[in-house]
Amino acid sequence: MKKFQATITDVKKNAKISSAAQSAAQSPGNRAASGEGRPAGEIPVGRQVRDLRKARGITITELAERIGRSVGYVSQVERELSAVSITVLQQIATALDVQVTWFFQGNAMAPEKERDFIVRRGNRRKLRFGGSGIEEELLSPNLRGQIEMTLTTFEPGSRTGAEDRIRKGEEAGFVISGTIEIQAGGETFRLEAGDSFAFQEPGPHRCRNPGSVDAVVVWVYTPPTY
Repeated sequence: MKKFQATITDVKKNAKISSAAQSAAQSPGNRAASGEGRPAGEIPVGRQVRDLRKARGITITELAERIGRSVGYVSQVERELSAVSITVLQQIATALDVQVTWFFQGNAMAPEKERDFIVRRGNRRKLRFGGSGIEEELLSPNLRGQIEMTLTTFEPGSRTGAEDRIRKGEEAGFVISGTIEIQAGGETFRLEAGDSFAFQEPGPHRCRNPGSVDAVVVWVYTPPTY
């Protein structure tokens, strides 16, 4: 296990070097490929998937089979040519035996006395779903307890995916700004700023931003399985 953890550390370190030395593959009009809006030095999700897959000794064909997708699609995700939804990244994370939070990034280190209690705004670890218009920020200082909290920003028209996202535990949320639609239990609910919601049972749901401005939502998960 220690040897594998060291391998994963090297994977992320090498990916950062690679990211600084090479530009992502370009595809006209494809935001996922162009890296538009991506901070300097940030490792694209697709590249993280590729490097973790290789560290696991898994071929593209094997990963595609595990998540029920085509080899071509997985290849495009790894090259940042196709958007990756929350649902798909969850499937990939499960297939590679990690949580989605493995893909969050952030280099800022909190003072030792705050490390297990507080997350300053500038220290948040982030995850951008390439080309999907969704960004996640981890608000929890760690995932050792029974609660995980994230801040999700949905760009106008963005959604969690064409397929339902499967909950593994209880989830709740509060809409800070904008509008989101949640589909669950055969119903569609429209929530505005100030509204909140809760799912007390495992099951499927999906979300989208039908508005013309960003929607910002705080999510709480228990246990921390996201």
